[in-house]
Amino acid sequence: MSGKKEKTIEETVGEGSSKQKDSLDWQVTRHEMKARGQYLLENGQWADCHFMLGSPPHQEVVAGHKLILAMASPVFEAMFYGGLAEKNDPIQICDVQPEAFKALLEYIYTDNIKINTVDKACELCYAAKKYMLPFVVEQCTRFLWADLQPNNVCRAYEFARLFEEQQLMLTCMEMICTRTLDVINDPSFEEVEMSTIHTILDQEYLSVDSELSLYYAVNRYHEKHCQGGSSTPSASGQVKNVREAVRKIRFLTLTPQQFAEGPGRSTLLTKDEAFAILMNISSPNSVLPMPEGFCINRSVRVQNVVVESPSPDDPPARILPRNSPLVDEMHDVRNMMDTQRFYCVRSIRQQTDYLNTSVLDCSVTFSVNRCICITGVQVPTQVLGESNMQRFHGDGSLPERYSELLYAHLLDSRGSRLTYTHCTSKVRFDCMLEISFDRPVFIQRYKRYKIGIVFNKMGWYPMAELLPTKVCQDVVFTFGVGMPNESVRDGLIRAIVFAFTREGI
Repeated sequence: MSGKKEKTIEETVGEGSSKQKDSLDWQVTRHEMKARGQYLLENGQWADCHFMLGSPPHQEVVAGHKLILAMASPVFEAMFYGGLAEKNDPIQICDVQPEAFKALLEYIYTDNIKINTVDKACELCYAAKKYMLPFVVEQCTRFLWADLQPNNVCRAYEFARLFEEQQLMLTCMEMICTRTLDVINDPSFEEVEMSTIHTILDQEYLSVDSELSLYYAVNRYHEKHCQGGSSTPSASGQVKNVREAVRKIRFLTLTPQQFAEGPGRSTLLTKDEAFAILMNISSPNSVLPMPEGFCINRSVRVQNVVVESPSPDDPPARILPRNSPLVDEMHDVRNMMDTQRFYCVRSIRQQTDYLNTSVLDCSVTFSVNRCICITGVQVPTQVLGESNMQRFHGDGSLPERYSELLYAHLLDSRGSRLTYTHCTSKVRFDCMLEISFDRPVFIQRYKRYKIGIVFNKMGWYPMAELLPTKVCQDVVFTFGVGMPNESVRDGLIRAIVFAFTREGI
């Protein structure tokens, strides 16, 4: 006979009754609203919506409550109670990391915000921006301020640039300039965006003992990302970006021996390039010119930036010198922009209606022949055809407005985001909707830029085939520049709103 005591029927029934009672009377033991919210979030009781997080094969479903979510976020309000309320269940969440989305839900249900790494702060901030939760954005930014280190400052800089946190962006670059060797020698440097490397190499003031340090950092990045033997377009583009970065290195500050024993043996330079650079290092009056596009600056980078315990409430006492390229990049273009706005309305060749069934991405690349400042774009609202009328009202009556939800961004030729905005509003059918960016952006002539719009509402939109050029106020806009696949469904981007710079800048 086993020595283990078996439970009696009465004990088993008693335990079951206890669990059932806890399930039925859970409110009694939770005295605060956040405790009750946590119970609903964890157990999914009374859930009336679900979210599918992640990508196959690592997907998971989490439950939610429309009323609680709409109380916290105007985006969730439009999603569940707008004119085109979300009908799918579960709702696919493709652009937010699962852990970040769950952290967002935890804040909505319990007011708790848990941030313990820079990566989590950046991912949570993206989600908070998307769903319009400004307090969470503020807390993520404060965490980044408090946790800046050489091993995460590039990631924080990229976050600040993405979300236009200009004070944080400037402080990150100050740390990069004052502790350059620590930053570029850390393994995390091999994971930064190529546009960040370009920005660092553009700086006049860096704490490096020699340009060799910068060269070896770029070379390590190249060895990790570009030497896998792949011949795909993305791999070729990565090699091209690395070579563009190499051209920014001041090889002319090296001695002939330093160059010959290091960069001169690199696969990042052709033999002709290496020979030409070596000749120019050996003799400033060399008859052989520097290779096209390579830096000809012979000045050693001098680091003279002081950082004095920056914080979001107490700006640093000293910043980068005014002639730093970063200051030019950060300059508020409102100070050099005329107030009058102009509309470059693209010419339509033909138009057909297009049904958006979930999320609709569209984009267009463009360039201009003179410098301007872009403030926004115009896109068409949904058309009120018979299909849309039936979706809104079964009796065929005519609705005046519907809830639109859009995201818009502007990228430079390297894919770096220059500005971003979202638009949630009640709009009329069959009209043009103007989307203003968070800030105006200075556009340089003959450079390639890309505008992207994401439509989040189901319905019919007037898709147009547009002409590739348009002249407005003597500014020539050329659309669809670059690779053909970079402009996708650009017929929904109908106009660019812009202003001129003062004094002919």
